[in-house]
Amino acid sequence: MAKVVTTAALMLHLWSVFMQFSRLSGLGVNELLYFRVISPEEIGYIFSAAPAKDFGGHFTSSYDEIFLVPADPEDGCSELNDPETIRGQVILVERGGCSFVQKAKHVEEAGGKAVLIADNAVDNDSQFLDMITDGTTAKPIIPALFLLGRDGMMIRRSLQRQALPWAVISIPVNVSSLASFPLKQPPWTLW
Repeated sequence: MAKVVTTAALMLHLWSVFMQFSRLSGLGVNELLYFRVISPEEIGYIFSAAPAKDFGGHFTSSYDEIFLVPADPEDGCSELNDPETIRGQVILVERGGCSFVQKAKHVEEAGGKAVLIADNAVDNDSQFLDMITDGTTAKPIIPALFLLGRDGMMIRRSLQRQALPWAVISIPVNVSSLASFPLKQPPWTLW
């Protein structure tokens, strides 16, 4: 009986921590989208990202292996270089310099399938931002997702260290079917 009470108390405590985190981030677990880095293996984790609130589309299909290509320029605030590499891929840009909408529009114009906008605060490992329109008439239709700064920095750092032009990812990942592969979260991120 004591074991049941202890387990129940632990579950209640974990639930209260989760609820506090949800209030801090402004998002519930169902409002996040997940992707898995397949390669490089050193960052082979499942990452969470927050979809834009009032612009961008939804993933209409799942991509088991698609490239995550860092943008050039990194902030995605002007026409992107190397459209041949970008076309049909997911593009990683950094926050800052222009609006989220402008970044998504530049990726869309270059032929990207989706954009992950990593926070430029590289120590951010828990606070998601609401990406909203900028008041212009531009309405990009590709999926636009906000990525925590620490996650974006770790992905870029790994690619630079290994001189790789992109990561291979699977997006979106259904985390409710985790029996098919282990849930391997980034060790630096609180879930």
